[in-house]
Amino acid sequence: MISQATLNAALNAASAVALLAGYIFIRRGNVPAHRAAMLTATAASIVFLASYVIYHLRVGSVHFQGAGWTRPAYFSLLISHTSLAVVNVGFVAVTLTRALRENFPAHRRIAPYTWWLWMYVSLTGVLVYFMLYHWFARP
Repeated sequence: MISQATLNAALNAASAVALLAGYIFIRRGNVPAHRAAMLTATAASIVFLASYVIYHLRVGSVHFQGAGWTRPAYFSLLISHTSLAVVNVGFVAVTLTRALRENFPAHRRIAPYTWWLWMYVSLTGVLVYFMLYHWFARP
């Protein structure tokens, strides 16, 4: 059985994969596949957020065990990830709402920024997981 932290990282990774697929689909003009991929990324992110909140309500804070240069590197990554994740929620909501309302000119204006921000948050979420639970964890 996988841990809830591992599930959260997998959901972040799934979101990143769906985002990449959505990008490729829209570049190829396949709008239905793009829509499906982006809705999949949204669903993975929503499930991640619920799982993350439940996990940390149960477990509390998990302390980084690394030392030396890894500490400022980890906390810089964590701060950028967390701050941008909060901003990302608004960007995704606006971008998704514009698409669902078929306001495609407005959707296209914000979507590239949302995509890069969302991809950064998804990938750094996976990186934070590995740094916290695997690479620098003490037995």
